[in-house]
Amino acid sequence: MMTRQQTGAQEINAALIGKAGGRYELATPALVIDLDIFERNVARMAAFARARGIALRPHAKTHKCAEIAGRQIAAGALGICAAKLGEAEALADAGVDSILITSPVVTDRGIARLMQLNARVGNLMAVCDNAGTAAKLAEAATAHGRKLRLLVDMDPGMGRTGVRPGDNAAQLVQMVARNPAFEFKGLQCYAGNLQHLESGNERRDRSLAALGELADFCRRLRGEGIAPDILTGGGTGTFDIDPDARILTELQVGSYVFMDRQYNDVWEKSGSPAPFETALFVQTTVISANRDGLATTDAGFKAFATDAGPPQIVSGAPPGAGYFFFGDEQGGILYAPDQGRLKPGDVVTCAVPHCDPTVNLYDCYHLIRGERLDAIWPIEARGRSA
Repeated sequence: MMTRQQTGAQEINAALIGKAGGRYELATPALVIDLDIFERNVARMAAFARARGIALRPHAKTHKCAEIAGRQIAAGALGICAAKLGEAEALADAGVDSILITSPVVTDRGIARLMQLNARVGNLMAVCDNAGTAAKLAEAATAHGRKLRLLVDMDPGMGRTGVRPGDNAAQLVQMVARNPAFEFKGLQCYAGNLQHLESGNERRDRSLAALGELADFCRRLRGEGIAPDILTGGGTGTFDIDPDARILTELQVGSYVFMDRQYNDVWEKSGSPAPFETALFVQTTVISANRDGLATTDAGFKAFATDAGPPQIVSGAPPGAGYFFFGDEQGGILYAPDQGRLKPGDVVTCAVPHCDPTVNLYDCYHLIRGERLDAIWPIEARGRSA
């Protein structure tokens, strides 16, 4: 029986691998990675981390792909982050053996799955931000006979998950560090609300302020006899800021491998060149073009995450053309009528507005070098949101 990853676009497009011009024959909409750009992004971040003396634990919530995780680890990453338990399970099934689950696991069934995963992953770590959850995790770990590596999740002011620095946080850290069911590993502090701030100065000031709070809290813990081994956080938007605080031991960067319109806007609107190149695209095909200045494609709402607006056309359409959503299955392209007419079969390539949720719509990546389809990689953790 075929697995999900062997069906659909992967099966349809596999015959094009290695064929000259094969990328332009892809059944569309297709999720495409420019392999040369992707490899430069991975190498550039790895070199940055080495130069700054900080480790990388890239976030797989961006790509959900074991092949990409393996390449990040081969470039020097300590391991991989996963946002959800299901992502971690899928990546572990594909051979990834160092995973930090960055969201709390709180339900009885989820905790049972976490213990099963802990039994088969060499270096699995989880987080908690609540004493009640920590007690349930301790009971389960004791029953399964293997310690759980655990970090306390700190809230840098975002309010999404984590506990604010202070007495409650210190009590939770003491509880985790002293419980024989755990191997206390350290603290997580991720300011997701700061990653897309368009003002470079505001992004820097607020990120360093949040990490300053974390540094103060760590000094308190050391005074109480606890020295966190791991201090993990940061992201693509603050990757070049956070090491200056000299508190984090590792960065949870994710989107740098692909980039998207949201992240490109962060640097463009602050007047600086983006530090990484756009590597992820959706390739679509014109299916109708009977009106001047208007063409319809096969990539609509179902082909892109729509939380950040329409995609940006990068090739295949007249200069200045704009993309809009024309329905569930269709997209539209508007352009000046005097620029000629797109025709059915024309291939148009778009940069995605928001990479993470767009990736979650596809079963595989199509890896291209120039005009050649080089490989197809499954997205093993696609849809694993629980």
